[in-house]
Amino acid sequence: MAHSTILTALGGIMMLTGSAQAPTSAQVEAALKDRLPKTKVSSVDCSKVDGLCEVVAGENLFYVDRTARFLVIGRVYDMQTRQDLTAARLLALNPDMLVGSAAKANASAEAPEPPAAGGGTRVTQPALAQHLDVSRLSDKGAIVWGTGPQRVTVFSDFHCGYCRALSQTLESMNVTVIERPISVLGSREIADQVLCARDRHAAVRAAYAQDPIRPGPKCNTSGLDENEAFARAHGLNGTPVIVRSDGAVLEGFKPKPLLEQWLKGAKS
Repeated sequence: MAHSTILTALGGIMMLTGSAQAPTSAQVEAALKDRLPKTKVSSVDCSKVDGLCEVVAGENLFYVDRTARFLVIGRVYDMQTRQDLTAARLLALNPDMLVGSAAKANASAEAPEPPAAGGGTRVTQPALAQHLDVSRLSDKGAIVWGTGPQRVTVFSDFHCGYCRALSQTLESMNVTVIERPISVLGSREIADQVLCARDRHAAVRAAYAQDPIRPGPKCNTSGLDENEAFARAHGLNGTPVIVRSDGAVLEGFKPKPLLEQWLKGAKS
């Protein structure tokens, strides 16, 4: 993955007293109150990732080491289960939270500004357009899967955890998906492979799971350039962006019940 993790020293060393054992979540929370007095900490959990404590502060989600000296703003991935732990936790905290809102909330944690270059990757930001005419796009950049009567276009990025969650949700629905990859997070090479795969649907699944994609013959990938030009022209700077058959736009991951209700509102 191309996501960067920002490690910022907050200064000072917290001395562990009275025991050689690792501090408890309560002790870490107490230390955070001293170090981040303006941040209202909701919960601290040091049991999920060895050496790190997950900190929830309102809409913020970040991590600290067990001495509360180092603060980590970024994504935590379990490479054994291939799960984005940060995305899963954010969805558990607020199922309706957009990726852009989550990223903005995390960035607002009380910490120094990251470097301008190379200091992190913006996950997404809300699209500006409220209605999109995707009929002007050719089929060259479209990856079509599913066989349902309702059609939905998705601008996605294969490095986006929320796009993966959306894809899995759409798999369970009776819809036809027109997936149009755009490289927001540096996934163009993967998108090329998916577009040229013999079984594009299987390739989509493999791409989101970070599994090897069965190679296909070389093909014309200019359709992906068309997708990205369209996205830039209409202010789609993040993913996922979902477009209904009547052009209505929904930004970010949404749970299945909301998607089903939203799709029913399409104007014929």
